[in-house]
Amino acid sequence: MRASSAWKASEERCRSTKPEGARVVREVAIAGIGQTKYSGLTDQSYPELVRAATKTVLEDAETTIDSVDAVVVSMAPDAIIGVSHGERWIVDACGAAGKPMMRVHTGGATGISAVQVAAYHVASGMYDTVMVVGADRVGESGDAQTILNRIWDPFYERAMPLNTITMLAFQAVRFMEKYGMTEEHMAAVSVKDHKNGCKNPYAHVQKEFTVEDVLGSRMISWPIKLYDSCPSSSGGAAMILTAGENVGRFPHKPAYIRGLGHASETYWMGDRMGPKKEVDHADSPALTQAAYAAYKMAGIQDHRREIQAWELYAPFSNIELHAIQDVGLCEPDETLKLLEDGAFDIDGDRPVNPSGGVLCANPISVTAMVRVAEAALQVQGRAGEHQIDGVKTALATGIGGDHQHFGAVVVGDGR
Repeated sequence: MRASSAWKASEERCRSTKPEGARVVREVAIAGIGQTKYSGLTDQSYPELVRAATKTVLEDAETTIDSVDAVVVSMAPDAIIGVSHGERWIVDACGAAGKPMMRVHTGGATGISAVQVAAYHVASGMYDTVMVVGADRVGESGDAQTILNRIWDPFYERAMPLNTITMLAFQAVRFMEKYGMTEEHMAAVSVKDHKNGCKNPYAHVQKEFTVEDVLGSRMISWPIKLYDSCPSSSGGAAMILTAGENVGRFPHKPAYIRGLGHASETYWMGDRMGPKKEVDHADSPALTQAAYAAYKMAGIQDHRREIQAWELYAPFSNIELHAIQDVGLCEPDETLKLLEDGAFDIDGDRPVNPSGGVLCANPISVTAMVRVAEAALQVQGRAGEHQIDGVKTALATGIGGDHQHFGAVVVGDGR
């Protein structure tokens, strides 16, 4: 059944720039951040990766698992790790025995959804301190696409063949047609992000490329090439969220979760393409809706001026450009010129993905959580070599499924 009326209402709401926003009952602070080094292969099992992330975040927060009231597990398709219902496997590894624990799964957006669930727990007053933790072993799954491609309708879409890469190649072609993007623009995004990734000690890919390197890399699905694409990464990440009144118990300058937004897209790809499409596949109105809901909740009036760092979920270089537009970082007719002028560089006036982003590490279950973690590190002034001066507020986003689930989190300082 087509979701025409519901979608039109949703689209109208996000385009009005006045989407519905939530109300926070009490402040939620990020008290600890932990990441492992991301890589292609690992000699650690899934529970060992979760254990490593848990240990790292507890050390960062200078606390123990006893101070954690509940655990939210960030876990995308468990077929990648080869064990069904993998959350059962890690109860002991993350110290959740005897505590409330739940798993969250929204595809690539899983990490940001898990952070939002934890934030809701704390904001509501149900729990004071919640740990979000997850890991993935994409680098050891053999062929992750075989698993990911099972999201498609088996009677029509899967037989096309439609998969997670060709879907986004369609998006790239439509974006080219509508906005004038070229393969060189895509390559420029890749060059920028990989240069940033060399400054990030956790990044899987730590190698600089030239535009010529990217254009000359193996074609995956035109116009997407190998160096336009994210790696298959293994690794773990964790965060500790606590009530604002507890920040004095933890060692670091707190980063507060100021705004949350989430919206979903229609399932059928055919509803996004062709003469009878309900939305344009070049854009993602649901991402716009999620971002503007987060802005409203955070009390942001002018996001281009009030936000100093942007961690946008973009597993392919073309996705970064449409995400830039969809979160309102610039007007659609400005995007390519701003890219050419270096506005989105780490030293530009609108820095995007200073960590290297998803192009430099993609452990699917926690990739979107890492966007929030990196945004928080920028606000705390703890991002190391890829730190941007004067960050008071940052935005993180996540995208999951067949470009279907979108999340946004605004992270800010104590003001």
